[in-house]
Amino acid sequence: MASALGHVALVGAGPGNPGLLTLRGLELLRQADLVLYDKLVPEIMLAHAPDGAQRLCVTELANRHVERYQPVQELLIAEARAGKRVVRLKGGDPYLFGRGGEEAQALHDAGVPFEVVPGVTAALGAAVFAGIPLTHRAHSSCVAIITGHENPLKPETMLDWDNLAHFPGTLVIYMGMSRLDRLAATLIQKGKSPDTPAAVVQNATTGEQHTLTAPLAELALKARNAGLTSPALIIIGPVVSLHGSLGWFESLPLLGQRVLVTRPKRQAAEFVGQLTALGAAPLLLPAVDVGPPEDWAPVDAAIDRLGTFDWLVFTSVNGVSSFLDRLEALGKDMRALGALRIAAIGPRTAQKLVEYHLRADVVPARFHSEDLAEALLPRMKAGSRVLLARANRGREVLREVLGMHAEVEQVAVYTQVDAVPADHAMLDQVRRGEVDFITFTSSNIARAMLNRLDDVSRDRILEGHTRLASISPITSAAIAELGLPVAVEAKTATVEGIVEALVEFRRGGSDSG
Repeated sequence: MASALGHVALVGAGPGNPGLLTLRGLELLRQADLVLYDKLVPEIMLAHAPDGAQRLCVTELANRHVERYQPVQELLIAEARAGKRVVRLKGGDPYLFGRGGEEAQALHDAGVPFEVVPGVTAALGAAVFAGIPLTHRAHSSCVAIITGHENPLKPETMLDWDNLAHFPGTLVIYMGMSRLDRLAATLIQKGKSPDTPAAVVQNATTGEQHTLTAPLAELALKARNAGLTSPALIIIGPVVSLHGSLGWFESLPLLGQRVLVTRPKRQAAEFVGQLTALGAAPLLLPAVDVGPPEDWAPVDAAIDRLGTFDWLVFTSVNGVSSFLDRLEALGKDMRALGALRIAAIGPRTAQKLVEYHLRADVVPARFHSEDLAEALLPRMKAGSRVLLARANRGREVLREVLGMHAEVEQVAVYTQVDAVPADHAMLDQVRRGEVDFITFTSSNIARAMLNRLDDVSRDRILEGHTRLASISPITSAAIAELGLPVAVEAKTATVEGIVEALVEFRRGGSDSG
């Protein structure tokens, strides 16, 4: 819902790694009515905005970069005047080669309230993730940040290339890849040693990062031979020599692996964070949407009769949130649970209960319906009454097994709906073989995603170009029913289990096809 007084926040999104967004930036995103974002902003960052928020990429305002500035400024002003909370999500830092200053000036001139949230700029991100300290007591005590977009040979240049060639510290050049030959030649011509250590860092801070180092005189040729293009940063100076010993990021076990996360949007962030921390390049395509039940009446009726049950059983985090939020919406609190004992299918579900100041009485050692039933049965008395809070679809094992020894009432406290559009761009990436792993955290998610794949995409999987990763034998069986192989299966049925299995698979010497 829009606020009475509109407001614009120019927020630095950082250089590409979603974990580098600031806490203030996150806070503003969660309140946004409109997010106007740059093309290179990671998609997972947009998931922080409310479900009803509009998300608009600047490329939709104009095809060419130079044509967007005026439409961007006009849209920010118009939406703020309409009372909306607008987040202008900009790559890197808004005030460093990001035209944030021009946008802020336009807002000021229009009388629109605004704030600016700094971001981790590409220079800092690329240097740290490439293991190149921009300053170092033994090598450099100053840094010059330069635009490479300007032609160094034009007579009206605003840059003093004579002084830059003799600059006693580190040079960092933005937007210089298309002119790298000319930039390097100019610096050498003006007096920079051709042997000066230099680097190109492509796709800095992301799982696609690639760092190339070479003497300045050889950098352009080597970068061209390696196929390096924008977005990339150029770093020149003695500190580049430290890359070999300090380059921590590019040794991570999942570096460069494009891993498709298919969990619902609200549950994907933690998974994406774990993958990113290990060097992967996560992709996001929620295969199912989670929403309220079509009819709350059965849930409300069960809540009114909570005192008649002995056990309350949850099979998911979503079930906990939906059921207990509904309890509160009905004007009740946790006292309504009375003497009920509670069971949770796994540690994540149990942790969600803790957030509501509840503790599960039973959590099985393994996290499947069969194991939960096995853990519950010895604790139940004959004729016990069980309320099973779950999704509108899924396996019936728990109800069937418990039903042989107890009276079980099952209510759908949330719905799952298949959510993969047939024309989604991510399906094209799978078809082109641009995805290394597709991960599945439930049978429903696996079916929803795999049923959308065409024959070419299925062939990619059958030939091992794209591999499937499953959270459990149950999910693996659902995948097998669709005629596709599982390459990676978690030993424990958790997101952490999938991540550990992916790392083990990669360390086993297997490539990604």
